[in-house]
Amino acid sequence: MDKLGHVGSAYYLSNWSSSLFKWSGVKHKQAAWLGSASSLAFLTTIEMFDGFSTQWGFSNGDMLANFGGAGLSLVQNLKWNEQRIKIKFSFSSTRYATYRPDQLGKSNVEQLFKDYNGQTYWVSGNIHAFMRSNSKFPKWLNLALGYGVDGLTGARTNITGTEDFNRLRQYYLALDVDLTRIPTRSKFLKTVFETFGFIKIPSPAIEFRSNGTIKGHGFYF
Repeated sequence: MDKLGHVGSAYYLSNWSSSLFKWSGVKHKQAAWLGSASSLAFLTTIEMFDGFSTQWGFSNGDMLANFGGAGLSLVQNLKWNEQRIKIKFSFSSTRYATYRPDQLGKSNVEQLFKDYNGQTYWVSGNIHAFMRSNSKFPKWLNLALGYGVDGLTGARTNITGTEDFNRLRQYYLALDVDLTRIPTRSKFLKTVFETFGFIKIPSPAIEFRSNGTIKGHGFYF
């Protein structure tokens, strides 16, 4: 889950940086390279600080995830001049934070960043983008694959008092909406759609758990 967070951070920092470079007048291809490079430069600085921290230390896995996120943005910008496959995020509060508020968050805002049990990371692909340009299929409809976890009160093992929680991996299949592909003439709405485009839109979903169970959700976020 931590590595997926790195992928998502690097991906969106690359996208936003590339857009900023293009807005300032840089040509598309150069903006794509500069955006991904600046994203990696920023995140590498954080990894270097972690490397000198006695609590954390440098992580090769984190750096690999950073390169993966930045690379996903760069390759799509260069090949398609658009982001057909996006990393998205959703969150729902869980009961686990009450057992370890120091690690999983005391407030809702802290839990959003620290409670992996409530986080879901998605790979959301636009269906129309891979069809013929004259297709009447909705341009805004995506198919999303999600990943999450459940039952974690510790990094590798659960703490005393919560050992009975089953530590599970969760895989999801759901529909999604690419807000940036919804047609509108409103500059305000375009800004809103671009700003919140990283959020997975709630929808029906099928969940596959690592213990072999399958669960349907009428409305999953």
